[in-house]
Parts: sequence; structure tokens; C-alpha cells
Amino acid sequence: MITSVLVANRGEIACRVFRTCRALGIATVAVYSDADAGARHVREADSAVRLPGAAPAGTYLRGDAVVGAALAAGADAVHPGYGFLSENAGFARDVEAAGLCWIGPPPSAVARMASKTRAKELMAAAGVPLLAPVDPETATEADLPLLVKAAAGGGGRGMRVVRDLAALPGALEAARAEALAAFGDGEVFVEPYVERGRHVEVQVLADAHGTVWTLGTRDCSLQRRHQKVVEEAPAPGIGPELTRELCEASAAAARAVGYRGAGTVEFLLAPGGRPGFLEMNTRLQVEHPVTEEVFGTDLVAWQIAVAEGAALPPAPPPPSGHAVEARLYAEDPARDWAPQAGRFEALDVPGASGA
Repeated sequence: MITSVLVANRGEIACRVFRTCRALGIATVAVYSDADAGARHVREADSAVRLPGAAPAGTYLRGDAVVGAALAAGADAVHPGYGFLSENAGFARDVEAAGLCWIGPPPSAVARMASKTRAKELMAAAGVPLLAPVDPETATEADLPLLVKAAAGGGGRGMRVVRDLAALPGALEAARAEALAAFGDGEVFVEPYVERGRHVEVQVLADAHGTVWTLGTRDCSLQRRHQKVVEEAPAPGIGPELTRELCEASAAAARAVGYRGAGTVEFLLAPGGRPGFLEMNTRLQVEHPVTEEVFGTDLVAWQIAVAEGAALPPAPPPPSGHAVEARLYAEDPARDWAPQAGRFEALDVPGASGA
């Protein structure tokens, strides 16, 4: 049984995991850079270990330092949170090699889903619907518009929309250069660009005994700068037949890679409703609370239980109601809307309790 968890993350992400650990009577360990010495997650943890330095590359992104912190603090498990090293198969392997419990999917599953091109090949073999790749060497006018995407990473980096075949070579070159700079991997691929598509995802939870839960849909179509702004569960306007298709495809995706723990399978829906597999996020996502609200369950608690070897019940709890999550931005319009932090004085959501 897990008695002490180090969360390999910071801020709200770490605090979210700490909340569940406290409810379960599990001790918590924080890690912090010099810049975060006074941060809330450091204050809330039962103990904290300093990662010398200020930049993420030398602190939160140094897997060896994080594993060393867990051992030094006497933790017996590591939860990666989301972001930083949460989808780093090498880090997951290092955690397990150190004799610690990894509260996440098997490193092999993380590795298989790390490349979008390899993931799509696996999904095609598993019968998961996806957008057919386009060979840039043989693309024609009939294939337009096209989307050039980086095989690694996300956030819109290494992505280009092509509406003119003459622009395709330049788009490929630019996308490769951007992907290499951002992710250290210049591989890109080309697929049809879906105009006015919807971004819909399915929360999955799997144990080591063969049970896979699918906990409904979330709509994340409203985005800005390739960041999700509003997330809703369940996805509005999607009927039971399409919901069933998405959930069955998501369960097939999880089984295809031997998944364990919480993850998200993402789809792009064409205006007519035809789904195409986008990617699988092998971690908890920032929008997981809307699913928790609808299903009345704690996904972090289930992550811990599954990591301990527990079996999921045959079926998840029934859904009820609707939940919405929104990203709040602090920006300076005079500096091209660059991020600009300030003091948060008040928040009033009309009609909401506890705001």
C-alpha cells in the first residue's frame, strides 16, 4: 500500500493531487525550485525537497533530481501530475527502477503513444477510426486543405494549414524546423484539414486486470492559440450512438497499448459527425474535474488505487448533470496580449455556489 507520494509537479497541479492524498491518509512530498520556495504547493505538502535552480529545465524537468528527491524524502510512490515529465517514458522507467511505485500508465504505453504517427498506426490496427494520412509527394488539389503536424509534442507548434499545393514544400520545411526546435524531433506528417471540426475527447481509466472504463465525453472545441479555453462534459449535441462509438473506440485504443491508469483519447469530429483519432494523452488532464463532477468520482483516487493493484468495478458510476470548466487569462493587450500576471482580487460567477 502507498503511504507517501511525491508529486513531480508544482502549483495547482500538485495541490490537486495533495487534496486526494490527504483524504486517503497518504503523506505528501513536494518538490520546488528556488523560484517556488514560497509557493502554495510547498506550504500544503507534509514535506518538501528543494531542487536547486530556478529554470524548469534544471529542476522540474530533471528526472534524476526528482527521483533523488523522492528517495531522500522516503516516499514510496511518484505521481507526475500533468505537464513537465508526466508523459516521459524514460522518467517513468527511472521511477520504477528506483523501486518506487509509478502512479501512471506503463512506460511502454507512454512510449507507444508519444509519436502521433506511430500512435495512428497502432490505432488503425485496432480498428479505431482516424483521418487517413496523406503522402505529400502524391498530394493533389482534391486533397486540399491539408494540415502539416509535428509527430511529437503539441500546443500548435510544428503545425501548418496548407490550402495551396505550391505552399506545401515550404510548410513542411517550416513545420520540421519548428518541431525540431520545440521537441527535439523534426518528424512531421500530413493529413486532411477538417474545417470547423469539433475537438471531443473521452476519459478512460483502466486497471491491470483487464477492465477499461470510459467515462463519457468532453468537448474542448473552444480554443485560443491552440489552448483549450472551455471544456464541457458531456459534449453537447452528441447523441447516444456517436457517444457509444467514441467510447468503444477509446476502450479499443487503451487495450491496444496495454493501458493502465487514467488517460484521454482525443478525436476530431467533422461537421457531419465522423470521428477521427487525434492522439492519446497518457496522463491526467487539466480538464479532468468536469468528468469527476458528472460521474461523481475522484480520478486521482482511482489512479492511486490502480497503481496499488486494485481492480475497477465492472462498470463506472452512472453520469448525472453537466459541468463546465473555463481557463482564465491574465494578459496585457498593449503587448500583443502577452501573459501578464497580476493580483487576483475577486471572482464572482452569477448563480454559482462557492464562487
